[in-house]
Amino acid sequence: MHVEGQQLKAFLLDAGLLTEEEAKEAEKSAKKSKKPFGDILLELKLLSEDDLKKTEAYILGIPFVNLEEEKIDSEVLKIIPEPIAKAHNIVAFRKYGLSLEVAMLDPDDLVTIDFIKKKSNLKILPRLTTVESIKKTLQQYSKTLQAEFGDIINQEVSGIRSVRDVEEGGEGAEAKELEKVAEELPVIRIVDTLLKHAILQRASDIHIEPTEKEVIVRYRIDGVLRDAMVLPKQAALGLVARIKVLANLKLDEHRLSQDGRFKIETDEYKYSARVSILPVFDGEKVVMRLLPEGSKAFSLEELGFEGEALEHLQANIKKPVGLILATGPTGSGKTTTLYSILTLLNTAEVNISTVEDPVEYRMPRVNQTQVNPKIGLTFASGLRSLLRQDPDILMVGEIRDQETANLAINAALTGHLVLSTLHTNTAAGAIPRLLDMGVEPFLISSTVNVIIAQRLVRRLCDEREEYRLSEKELKGISAYCDLERVTTILRHEKVIGEKQDLRDISFFHPKPSSECPDGYRDRLGIHEVLLVTSSIRELIMQNTSADKIQEQARAEGMITMVEAGLVKAARGITSIEEVLRVITE
Repeated sequence: MHVEGQQLKAFLLDAGLLTEEEAKEAEKSAKKSKKPFGDILLELKLLSEDDLKKTEAYILGIPFVNLEEEKIDSEVLKIIPEPIAKAHNIVAFRKYGLSLEVAMLDPDDLVTIDFIKKKSNLKILPRLTTVESIKKTLQQYSKTLQAEFGDIINQEVSGIRSVRDVEEGGEGAEAKELEKVAEELPVIRIVDTLLKHAILQRASDIHIEPTEKEVIVRYRIDGVLRDAMVLPKQAALGLVARIKVLANLKLDEHRLSQDGRFKIETDEYKYSARVSILPVFDGEKVVMRLLPEGSKAFSLEELGFEGEALEHLQANIKKPVGLILATGPTGSGKTTTLYSILTLLNTAEVNISTVEDPVEYRMPRVNQTQVNPKIGLTFASGLRSLLRQDPDILMVGEIRDQETANLAINAALTGHLVLSTLHTNTAAGAIPRLLDMGVEPFLISSTVNVIIAQRLVRRLCDEREEYRLSEKELKGISAYCDLERVTTILRHEKVIGEKQDLRDISFFHPKPSSECPDGYRDRLGIHEVLLVTSSIRELIMQNTSADKIQEQARAEGMITMVEAGLVKAARGITSIEEVLRVITE
């Protein structure tokens, strides 16, 4: 059912929508770029998407629909779950009897059509539409969900018992009373909808924060916390009790922090929720980390590694012994980087073991151990046990103390490849951090192969504002990096020509839209990869400061995080303000 370029060209010429000259120009561009003829027509603005899709629909014998101004019934819209609709660009817009009309971009996607047919038990009638039409319709999902949540709050909160009601049951009965509250339908519906809303918003964390008069719910989306909703104070007790039940925590413990986890499973998604509950002045604050299960590991390129940094990392991954360290603050993607490396190393010929806190992603053929300090299973004791399990490759979730550091170093010395993380701001900062832990300099220089430092920056959406740097902006950026060096890097990476400089490059500001409220969507890493060369080893042996190690690494060609970020900004992937935000925060 695909429309061939020649067939499309003939119809457009017959309809007078395209001239012979325009057709030749488009064919030439399509051949050169190896893109479909129809895509080239849109790029060259020789045809509107509406006219293109109408023509394709006519050729294929499929009705064309434009839903940009349509308000779709929420019950019909929800027949196709939002994750499926977004992933496959297909939406349900009309139902009559046992028939369901669906608008889509690819009528050849028979697998998705068959899936919807089986799930809904309806006859599926495909209709061709435009990208803009799909975008506008997808926005109606979030509106539907927010409206649904508002209705639940208005209808159900009044049914939740207050703190006083529970306390009146007496101290001995508190746990039983809280369990009853947690099983009440209003509480279950609110928590379920709150989780669903967070997952569909692509939130990585949910914060439930009690204040004197209300409960604030915030979602962390693409690394930034945003207010999601405000609930009446009355809802606090039931929400916390429900989450404690799901995570198998003590219901009547309000003075100490508690940690747990539970699973969220539906037909559309499967998540693991890691729960942390902390006593605060106005009650108990809940933070839930949402971790998608079964998601594929990213390649190093997808994580943002490129150029010589990628080459150095790949070369050191292949070494059978030594220590690879990933550094950065909490939430900078260190663990994801190590998992991606493990995925590359995970073959039948090696035994891989990890000790983590917590086990964030399950990996087949990898022996993963969860730290449990309450029973004495720490990073150090876990690592000591793993060394008796005949491992080839070890991953230690974090080096926190001298004992763990010495064990990891000794494992690297005795024929193992060891991966771990450290909380330092720069790659060079990992060296003095290990020295502070009491590790001998000669051991560090003998074992550490490569050190990665990273941050996560948000990606710009397709809609963005182009601009050129002013002298004032260039002066501001120069406080964080050497502009001449950045220019040299950009020339080396073929981002700019030999005679161009930063003034000649188009950079971009985020442009807020209904689909991207702040102009960004998703994240990727900016990295600096410090290769431990012979000269760096000499500096380590001399107990040299992190600044001098950094200076030597730069002299040997290491690109710093801010420089790597500016390269990505010059390529239009992110913005300069986003790079500076994550570097300076």
